[in-house]
Amino acid sequence: MSNLKVRVYYEDTDSGGVVYYANYLKFIERGRSELLRNLGFEQDQLIDHQNIIFAVRSVQADYLSPARFNDLLDVDTQVKEVRKASLIFSQKIMDLGKNKVLFKAQITVACLNAQNFKPCAIPSNILEKLNGQ
Repeated sequence: MSNLKVRVYYEDTDSGGVVYYANYLKFIERGRSELLRNLGFEQDQLIDHQNIIFAVRSVQADYLSPARFNDLLDVDTQVKEVRKASLIFSQKIMDLGKNKVLFKAQITVACLNAQNFKPCAIPSNILEKLNGQ
């Protein structure tokens, strides 16, 4: 599990001061990256040293309530399921000021060979950390 604090800046919003829908996907991408970083894995090093990348295969998203300019958000990221060549994440974004869930998503991420982009098994050192978290 990982939590990431994100402040909503003007650049994140539309003309009405509401977070543009695609930016929630950016926020949760950062959350997944931070979870891997907290486990000791930098994505650029995974490419260089283990020849793998993680790519989003599917997203199921629920937009529950809008975030607005200057809100402080918490991006909660949890690994829901570990498979041989993929991970399923459960993520939510909360408005910390209102203690309210604004967005929920389930993301499936595939482990791919960095050279040919074909699915491959998640390396054992990563599986160990994911299963032990």
